Amino acid sequence: MKLSDIKNILPDLENVIFQLENGNFVPEHFHVTEVGITSKDFIDCGGVIRHEKAVNFQLWNANDFEHRLKPGKLLHIINLSEEKLGIGDFEIEVEYQNETIGRYGLEFNGTHFILKNKTTACLAQDACKVPSAKEKIALTELYKNEANSCSPNSGCC
Repeated sequence: MKLSDIKNILPDLENVIFQLENGNFVPEHFHVTEVGITSKDFIDCGGVIRHEKAVNFQLWNANDFEHRLKPGKLLHIINLSEEKLGIGDFEIEVEYQNETIGRYGLEFNGTHFILKNKTTACLAQDACKVPSAKEKIALTELYKNEANSCSPNSGCC
């Protein structure tokens, strides 16, 4: 989800709710402690220099049970960060501490935001000669053509 997407969604919400992919919800007394931009400059294993930018939201479970972040307040924080930091319309990455600090992608399911698990990947598979995954098929599919199959008591095996 890009920054423009969340800015379009927030005005229509009554509450800001985040849920992890495993079904657990971020406690409703969370705070957004940071909205910023992160940039990552790196060389992949194939020697290609890469540059990535993302809008970063940091969620924090506060012991402040009296306050709830409302959509208008989050939109104000986003607008302020765009103005003061010059943030562009990049993909959003959310930092949230469960057992450790995790970084999540963000989606919206029509009622609340989903923190999507991120995975690692090789960006230079051609250079690394990583074999592509073979298609998995059921053994029962191998011998659908009777001409290429063997049956019990046929004498072929």
